[in-house]
Amino acid sequence: MQFEIFTSSPARITVDCLVVGVHDGGELSAAAAAIDRQCNGALGRFLKRGDFPGRLAETLLLPAFPRLKATRLLLVGQGGKEVSRRSWRRALAAAVGALSRTKVASAAVALTRPEPRALDDYLFGRSAAETAHGALYRVNDLKSGTKAAAPALSRLVFGPVRPSGAAAARRGLVHGQASGQGARMMRDLANLPGNVCTPSYLAEQSTALAARFPSIRVRVLEEADIRAEKMGCFLAVTQGSDQPPKFIVIEYKASRGPRAPIVLVGKGITFDTGGISLKDPGAMDEMKFDMSGAAAVIATMSVVAELGLPLNVVGLVPTCENMPSGRAIKPGDIVTSAAGVTVEILNTDAEGRLILCDALHYARRFKPQAVVDLATLTGACVIALGMHHTGVMANDDDLARELVESGLRADDRAWQLPLTEEYGEQLKSNFADLANVAGRDGGAITAGAFLARFTKGLRWAHMDIAGSAYVGGGAKGSTGRPVALLTDFLLRRAASRR
Repeated sequence: MQFEIFTSSPARITVDCLVVGVHDGGELSAAAAAIDRQCNGALGRFLKRGDFPGRLAETLLLPAFPRLKATRLLLVGQGGKEVSRRSWRRALAAAVGALSRTKVASAAVALTRPEPRALDDYLFGRSAAETAHGALYRVNDLKSGTKAAAPALSRLVFGPVRPSGAAAARRGLVHGQASGQGARMMRDLANLPGNVCTPSYLAEQSTALAARFPSIRVRVLEEADIRAEKMGCFLAVTQGSDQPPKFIVIEYKASRGPRAPIVLVGKGITFDTGGISLKDPGAMDEMKFDMSGAAAVIATMSVVAELGLPLNVVGLVPTCENMPSGRAIKPGDIVTSAAGVTVEILNTDAEGRLILCDALHYARRFKPQAVVDLATLTGACVIALGMHHTGVMANDDDLARELVESGLRADDRAWQLPLTEEYGEQLKSNFADLANVAGRDGGAITAGAFLARFTKGLRWAHMDIAGSAYVGGGAKGSTGRPVALLTDFLLRRAASRR
């Protein structure tokens, strides 16, 4: 997909289709008014008939009006005249989605923008590209028969942007293009079924990154290597499965920039039955999404390499299945982590924290400036925040604040939850150094407190993406979150050279 910025009137652009906004009651947006003047009021006369009331995200494709270069005109409802970032993105997604169902190959999009304080030129370009990528995404289904043809749409021109802001908007397009492609990669990985997207498959896809980008190096630790690292918690989770575990290390090294890397750690449970503490059958098929943290890390590493950021970044992906069998761990078993901490397994369905704690200990060898883990860790986080916000917990409030602010800029929102010492006290065990669960109360936070036990001396944040990484039910599928948030976080770190 080719993205461009325009600075003049949309009526002067040579494209197949012009896209303009219409507000409640058929009121013309500024761009639509310019089109109306160009075609001697024909658009205004059409809207006065009341056929298109301008409700948010409604669309109507019309043949071209007189004196326009474009052969078609797409009207997009933008609701009230006060346009928020959320309503602008909804309208843009609806517009791109409508275009993708036509034979239109190129379009100039001139929707009413939010105020510059809410969406400056750079963020306008980045958000436009990210939103367009999301709207054009097609699930990588495995249905038999003829696949639907790819959309004809290949060029989108966004604006109008003041000439003084065009360079910033174009830089935003470049960053949004990379972020959008990363989100697509995450979605493709997460949407695959568990019999295709196995730990070995994730290792293969990670290795493919090294073939694409000379700046990336990948090592895959096999079961014998994992055992040599004394990752007893990780090995305990995988021992019930016939699929071999993998511990994937993805290193991106910049030619310049700070030496201490940022380490991203992604939970890679490619299918989670709950183990002996078996999950309820309803919606268990959605447990193929339990590797969304791993998918986000792999995708974000591709974004970093695509943009050539002046940072050193390491991605760690512990990946395995959590299955019940005669070899599987049992409630009451005690295992020893790579850090030497013993853990009493009270619930085998609390497995994500077990593989992550060994990965967090492994991260120490890189002497990182910051460590961020991503995991579909707890249903409790979904109860607390729903699907709208990612839960953030940290042992460093400044790091947590960075992530939350990046989520606001990227419209990929997160919310900081407390992580005070009382929650860690709930993990006491009579038989081991700590238990892997602490009951229902504050379940998302006690999971974070478990991980915090393994991060002393690190600047660390935990992101629980259980609610935000995928949608269940009839609309089942990966959302690609939080790739946009992580892209913003890393871009700002690169800009500050921290």
